[in-house]
Amino acid sequence: MNTSQNTSKPVSRSARLRQMLLSNELEFLMEAHNGLSARIVREAGFKAIWASGLAISAQFGVRDNNEVSWTQVVDMLEFMADASELPILLDGDTGYGNFNNVRRLVRKLEQRGVAGVCIEDKQFPKTNSFIDGEAQPLADIDEFCGKIKAGKDSQTDADFSIVARVEALIAGWGMDEALRRAEAYRRAGADAILIHSKLSRPDEILEFAREWAGRGPLVIVPTKYYSTPTEVFRKAGISSVIWANHLIRSATSSMQAVAKEIFETQTLVEVEDGIAAVNEIFRLQDADEYSNAERVYLSSSRASSAALVLAASRGAGLEAVTADRPKVMLPVAGKPLLRWLVDGFKEQGINDITVVGGYRTDAIDTAGIKLVVNERYAQTGELASLACAADRLQANTIISYGDLLFRSYILRDLVESEAEFSVVVDSSQTQSANQSVRDFAHCSADDNRDLFGQKVFLQRVSSDPQAPQGRWIGLLNVRGAGRERLQKTLAQLGTRADFDTLDMPALLNALIEDGAKIEVQYVHGHWRGVNDLEDFRRAGDFAHAQAPFAASAPGSEEA
Repeated sequence: MNTSQNTSKPVSRSARLRQMLLSNELEFLMEAHNGLSARIVREAGFKAIWASGLAISAQFGVRDNNEVSWTQVVDMLEFMADASELPILLDGDTGYGNFNNVRRLVRKLEQRGVAGVCIEDKQFPKTNSFIDGEAQPLADIDEFCGKIKAGKDSQTDADFSIVARVEALIAGWGMDEALRRAEAYRRAGADAILIHSKLSRPDEILEFAREWAGRGPLVIVPTKYYSTPTEVFRKAGISSVIWANHLIRSATSSMQAVAKEIFETQTLVEVEDGIAAVNEIFRLQDADEYSNAERVYLSSSRASSAALVLAASRGAGLEAVTADRPKVMLPVAGKPLLRWLVDGFKEQGINDITVVGGYRTDAIDTAGIKLVVNERYAQTGELASLACAADRLQANTIISYGDLLFRSYILRDLVESEAEFSVVVDSSQTQSANQSVRDFAHCSADDNRDLFGQKVFLQRVSSDPQAPQGRWIGLLNVRGAGRERLQKTLAQLGTRADFDTLDMPALLNALIEDGAKIEVQYVHGHWRGVNDLEDFRRAGDFAHAQAPFAASAPGSEEA
């Protein structure tokens, strides 16, 4: 019985470039000059990249006269290779020196996964071919053949390609000299010949191709004779066409136009809709891959990566100060309640913050947050607000009421919890004169400091003041598989006729009834909620740490 399996390895970049050069079909390489443009070339569908010397020099802001060192070019190629798996053919100018420079260049290119290099038969330092081309001296044929041989002898990858670029037509030396040089370079080991012309018609190129008669792969750069139909190149037996500098040129014209428009109008209104969105730049940078890796590799101390703040209501008992803003925008010690929360989250490395607003969302400062609106805030409760943003829940998310102030250690310890569900319970508040309080926490054990580290679980949250172990302050941490479980329970509660009236304690109780273990993190004060004008007054004292933390301080309801 034949048990052999296909163990073939993926085709290397250098092998793919070699296949393109030898292909019977006309192939195309597109210019790129950095990692972003390399990724754009890949997404456009091209099979290979031309790392243009002109374009790379331009993106550095210097001339195409070898003012960029070859090591700087190689460093840029490393970013390009990382950004795209496409084979890269480097425009290697003259090889950046003599035969020894070419040997070192080839070794460094292979180390960085570059598939090949094109070197031209001019003298170092070179000048761009379209700048007084006829005045530029050509290299001695034997000396240039030595560079080709040195490069081929130095490569360790048999598929690495060296393309010899013939500049005789550019320099005005004529067709015979161009053919003589090309044949010498072929015999020296060049894998392909690039024949260059500055004419606006392809006559020289087509004549060269006829005389060359298929002796080896032929590459062209139709920058000047761009109006020639591509079919002409196919019929002429051209192997590959290089679109040599069009991404850097298009980027330049776009940047010039946008910069001029912004300078003259002093506004972004006229340009914003015509340029790439910031999210598109993030996508091209592969930002999602980092976010996914962050969830896999960050330690448990950074487990919570998102926060969801419930902030939809105006605030019963605060009507006198919330006519023009929601409760979360009330100023406390110089900044809004919401900003205290956001800053606290960011201090713990939580930067993905979603706020569910409702009343006067136009007055919410959205800096650093994503805003979701509960349009039915006046008729619904906390769970309806949570449902509006249920799809925003990450694998590790803190769910918080919007009117909380707390010491930083409370959030830090909650973030570090490894439980699927964990809540903060204030053991100093086992009774309250406020009859509206309904967040009493009944737990599996009292807050016993002699048994530090003992796991305590929430049994129910209610308005029943009979022997609770404390009060839930309005912070819930959801980790890992807890997210799907919470979303499922929330969806089940959503089928109830009274769903619009349900609050967060109803969700916690439903999770417990379904068998979920909700760990309790006990605190003893060190937080405050803002439910009425007296709370609002005392919140400033708390924020400034000018008054002792009152064990009897009223807690929080949804903002």
